Amino acid sequence: MKIVTRDVPPRAAWALEQAGIHPLLARLYAARGVLGQDEMDNGLAKLLPPDSMKNVPEAARLLADAIAAGRRICIVADYDCDGATACAVALRGLRLLGAQHVDYLVPDRVVDGYGLTPPIARRVKERGAELLVTVDNGIASIDGVAAARALGLEVLVTDHHLPGPTLPEGALVVNPNQPGCAFESKSIAGVGVMFYVLLALRAELRTRGAFDAASQPRLDALLPLVALGTVADVVKLDANNRRLVAQGLKRVRAGALPCGLASLFGVAARKPQAATTFDFGFALGPRINAAGRLSDMTLGIECLLTDDAARGDELARTLDGINRERREIEGDMREQAMEIAESLFEEGDEPPPAICVFDPDFHEGVVGIVASRIKDKLHRPTFVFAASQAPGKEHELKGSGRSIPGFHLRDALDLVAKRHPGVLLRFGGHAMAAGCTVAEEHLDVFEQALAQVAQEWLDAPTLLRRLHTDGPLAPEYRRADLVDTLHAEVWGQGFAAPVFSEEVEVLSQKLVGEKHLALKLKHQGQPVDGMWFGRTEPLPARVKIAFRLDADEWQGVRRVRFLVEAAEF
Repeated sequence: MKIVTRDVPPRAAWALEQAGIHPLLARLYAARGVLGQDEMDNGLAKLLPPDSMKNVPEAARLLADAIAAGRRICIVADYDCDGATACAVALRGLRLLGAQHVDYLVPDRVVDGYGLTPPIARRVKERGAELLVTVDNGIASIDGVAAARALGLEVLVTDHHLPGPTLPEGALVVNPNQPGCAFESKSIAGVGVMFYVLLALRAELRTRGAFDAASQPRLDALLPLVALGTVADVVKLDANNRRLVAQGLKRVRAGALPCGLASLFGVAARKPQAATTFDFGFALGPRINAAGRLSDMTLGIECLLTDDAARGDELARTLDGINRERREIEGDMREQAMEIAESLFEEGDEPPPAICVFDPDFHEGVVGIVASRIKDKLHRPTFVFAASQAPGKEHELKGSGRSIPGFHLRDALDLVAKRHPGVLLRFGGHAMAAGCTVAEEHLDVFEQALAQVAQEWLDAPTLLRRLHTDGPLAPEYRRADLVDTLHAEVWGQGFAAPVFSEEVEVLSQKLVGEKHLALKLKHQGQPVDGMWFGRTEPLPARVKIAFRLDADEWQGVRRVRFLVEAAEF
């Protein structure tokens, strides 16, 4: 582990400070590439314009025509949190804007697989729909779109995933990553894409005289859901995404959130009035995702759609129970998968350049989480496979992969597919996360092919784990009120939460709960409590640590403590 301090451009930090931003925040933002106060303006007026996204004006006209004609619309969602929030935003937004006949369908992870497939298209048609709208999927659904068009359905694809070599024929595609799209925020989540379509639809309906600027429906009520899906999907928090998240958090903290979302805060023992991006990413998001992993994402979507508080509480409790089950399954699988991964190399040696793990007893609903845990520990691109539970596809293995900086996972899969035609039955994803399906008999070929690509692409500097930090913490900033200030900011993927680093003296240390290290540290001459969760090995008397700021309360007094992330020995 190499602890690295981010560079802080002095001019940018100075400009931010001169604009009235707290000196610590000015330093943190400058280190993350923010050059001026304008980039920190989270007002809705600063959002990128909807018509800069390719085909959004056409999508608005298509939906406006459908609403005017009273046609039936069916939303086809993905079964993760981004897909669930995008579906809820689509339904709530379309109904606000006058759609009378709109429902949704979400594929079952095990039975249906991912995205718009021909069987899903047939089920949409059987429901009497005339317009099919995908959210957070569809860009790779060549066969599904073709089947839908053959059935006479019009198709609007809204997605954010990277497209393949060909786009679905006969569909209107809204995706900032499609060729020819000038929309600057290529990292927008699926829920954000749908929100933008709704903004354009409202503008189109306004020009048609359905309402004026004063009487138009307030779409900002959807922003808490947009924020949740954006953070939970771990997309890069560029300036536009940060604005969407900031606006959503602002409304949640003010109590303006759907009752099902409030119920999720309740079962997670979190407070909406003090909501943070951490709550979205690690408390609410996993509970919604658990439904798609182990049960039926309809539960998650219904929780986000309900306006009945009692129903919201009931669904939130159900989701919380499923998430507890998910954690148990994941814990058992993680131990087993880690043993398999560590058996691939001798103790003391470096891990192989890429890791593939499979066991017939693995549950396909949590392979992605387990892959992420192995990747975090071994710092290697990792795939975890489980046997497909879909009828007639028992010979197939479904894999989920997670990567490290410098290794584009979807591009690696694309190269494997080109070098070994037929080995990958299906694949897709992003740079840092991807999925694929292989026949069990071809798993060895895939494993060797991925290792070969990793061998070619990864060099020693890339394989060295680096933790980027914000350097030393001045003692005057070791205050509980500043902890609250930092927690209230928008942090996430590509805009990392502050982690400080410096050498400290370890005054005392003891194990608590048999797996956590409780510390007494001397920081810049002053004692401070510390905690390293998941660490059991003792630390030397002096050590360079990387730590986050936290505050805990004891007998009514709030005290700062350091949450240790890593140490450099």
